Amino acid sequence: MGERFTDEELAVAKSVDLCDVASSLGYTVKRVGRYYTIKEMDSIRIYNRSHWFRWSRQFEKGNNGGSQIDFLRVFCGMTVKEAVFWLLDFAGYRRIKSPGKQPLIHQVYATQEEKRKPFRLPEPSGDNSYLISYLNEERGISRSVIEWFLQEGLIYESRHYHNVVFKGNDKDGITRFASMRGVFDRQGKPFKCDVEGNDKNYGFNVANESSTELVVFEAAIDLMSYVDIFNDYGTNKLALGMLADAPLETFLREHSQISSIRFCLDGDLPGRKAAEQLMEKYYQLGYEVEDCPPPAGYKDYNEWLAAASSEQMTVGAKSAAKIVK
Repeated sequence: MGERFTDEELAVAKSVDLCDVASSLGYTVKRVGRYYTIKEMDSIRIYNRSHWFRWSRQFEKGNNGGSQIDFLRVFCGMTVKEAVFWLLDFAGYRRIKSPGKQPLIHQVYATQEEKRKPFRLPEPSGDNSYLISYLNEERGISRSVIEWFLQEGLIYESRHYHNVVFKGNDKDGITRFASMRGVFDRQGKPFKCDVEGNDKNYGFNVANESSTELVVFEAAIDLMSYVDIFNDYGTNKLALGMLADAPLETFLREHSQISSIRFCLDGDLPGRKAAEQLMEKYYQLGYEVEDCPPPAGYKDYNEWLAAASSEQMTVGAKSAAKIVK
């Protein structure tokens, strides 16, 4: 790809709905009168769904407002170039290499906010080698677990950028939701986004009609890590992709046999607060509920798995060394 963006590409990037961007990153967007704010950072104001300002830093220079590009730069640590690429991908816009002027493949307009954009899954790659390498070597998930999710058709590697695609299916097996996770983190900065046109009432899940249990996570990788830790392929499992429970409400409605819910949300403050609120809500609705955070000292289930895998490798290396001696 070239180093410079065309005026059309920049126009596409700056036409993306900033509220949708914030939501896809896990923030809770709320409308307050004529503007929007973010529950997790209530000093943020989003105007016209395209520009933001941080009132808590109104007297500071820089990083206190701007466009969608500035939002990704400040809160996701992206460079301007990375932010523009991210927004183009979010908008479903493809750059076509050609010496001539290129038409827009897809354009996003804020005025179309009431109309959901078409949902199209990313084109699959020829194989899943980057996906397997990332999930196994970087996230510590065993190859057997990765292969199971691949065989079940719940994850795959996209052709462009080789992102991991996590599919969220409805009760009939039709994919209604999909999120992507990059395999090439740059200086510890991850790429994450939902596929355009998602129905956010669904989430990445494993369904089993013969099980009355449901295990709930924040992230898809935590769900996979749980399967690896406990070798649990039998229960229903759901990743919210956020801390709001719209996907949970949908899953319970579509799987009426479920009677108990285990909440395996993160061990940080937002995760603990959300778990408390969700447990109270679903207990009042008649479900058996249980709080199952990762052990103290671990933020989430993947961090727990990675630590356990590292410890096992260390023990194995020491045992091998003793045998050699």
